[in-house]
Amino acid sequence: MSPEIMALFTAAFWGIGGFFEKKGLVLGNLPPLAGIFIRTAVAAVVLGIAAHRKLPALKQAGWKSITLLVVFGGIMAGSLGMLFFYKAIKTGELSRVMPIAFTSPLFGAAAAIIFAGEAITLKKILGIVLTISGIVVLTI
Repeated sequence: MSPEIMALFTAAFWGIGGFFEKKGLVLGNLPPLAGIFIRTAVAAVVLGIAAHRKLPALKQAGWKSITLLVVFGGIMAGSLGMLFFYKAIKTGELSRVMPIAFTSPLFGAAAAIIFAGEAITLKKILGIVLTISGIVVLTI
């Protein structure tokens, strides 16, 4: 399966999942932290089962690799990102919050250009401008 198709599945799962996460939070009048806990606990079990044979690779990864995953994946994206996301979907209109929350690729692209030296192309600039334009239209 191509990376683009996997990314499309990601978008669908995250978008549809976000809709039902909001419904669950509102229906149960749950605080965002309770929703994050449930989501993370279930994900940990499912991913633990899926990854159990891959975990020996951690021994070969090295401390830099693990540190990047802990700090930027676990703390920044997994904890802080989810905390703000759940608070936003609990209290805001999903049709306004989701497009803003999913501008994350713009930040990822900027980081890749700034820190990894990825090339800036006209196609990338056009995609970024169109993405931001679409988000502005949806949220104003």
